[in-house]
Amino acid sequence: MLIYACISSHGFGHGSRSAAVLCELARLRPDWRLVLSTALPDAFLRLAFGSTPYTCRPNNWDVGMVQADALGSDPDATLRDLAQLARRLPRQVGEEVSWLRAQPEQVLVLADVPPAAALIADALEAPLVWLASFGWDAIYEPMGGALAEQAEACRQLYRRGTLLLHCPLSLPMEWDVPALKIGLTCSAPRVDPAVLADRLRLERDRERCALIGFGGLGLALDPSLLEHWPQWTFLGSDPALADVSNGRTLPPGVRPLDAMPLVSRLITKAGYSSFCEAFSQDVGIHLVERHGFAEAPVLAQALQDHGRHRLLSREQLESGDWQLDRPLLPPRLGPLPSDGARVAAAALAQLAESGRLPTISNSDP
Repeated sequence: MLIYACISSHGFGHGSRSAAVLCELARLRPDWRLVLSTALPDAFLRLAFGSTPYTCRPNNWDVGMVQADALGSDPDATLRDLAQLARRLPRQVGEEVSWLRAQPEQVLVLADVPPAAALIADALEAPLVWLASFGWDAIYEPMGGALAEQAEACRQLYRRGTLLLHCPLSLPMEWDVPALKIGLTCSAPRVDPAVLADRLRLERDRERCALIGFGGLGLALDPSLLEHWPQWTFLGSDPALADVSNGRTLPPGVRPLDAMPLVSRLITKAGYSSFCEAFSQDVGIHLVERHGFAEAPVLAQALQDHGRHRLLSREQLESGDWQLDRPLLPPRLGPLPSDGARVAAAALAQLAESGRLPTISNSDP
């Protein structure tokens, strides 16, 4: 069996989620071949998949939302890139379909969540599984105008799916596709916390350590802001953190998830995979507001329902008012199940081997 995974290159969250599910599938079916079709960087994919083997075919299948930075969006640039994608897609789809037809295995298409994956599955007459907490239809529609038209085009393609693996922390996905609701989808830390603590020269306990992370784009924070919190140690991927006495840059090959057992709080923007990872490692989230992206308020609501948290404005972030001296607010509801990657992998295996859909927990999520 060949699993052809079309993965959005809009940030790293889609890649992290897909990697969690596909690595679990590789443990269940080690003889199956994983082919990633994505424009995500090789370095990120190697880190996300670890020792799990895969083949990569570099392709960009969607635009998502062009971002001015980690906290802002650019609708005009998004429309320009969507027009370029539409011109490129026919040739790209044709090339990939020809390549897949030449492979000896049966094919199942997994998509997170480029709508164009439906064109490949249709041409191959292959099952198409969406792995999603939202579709681009839900992101584009509130912006109106030409983006609302793009939303409807996306929705029509999403409706061609065989199965929706319906992730938590989600926006409405009204695609009339059988849906299996799953729990949090994330990997586990791979680095020994004690070894990593020694590498980072951490002398303080977890309660005085925080992780700073703003996804693949990052956010250029003034490192002098760390001096507002001299009793805390801050970890992150930004090399500038190493220039401050209480800052530490994560070593190459170490994911933010690998550092989470060493911290009590995460300062971040709204992001599905970051939330899943923090929830799974019992890390409180200091959430910085994000505008112009429909998923952000939904995730902020979900955080207040399911995770320990504080809410920050962008002005608070940039002034150093990070509220680390205040207790985390408790969730209004209980925790979410953490077995989403395992359940999703089992559903993919059942569909691929038998042609039958797994037991659907809620067909109208």
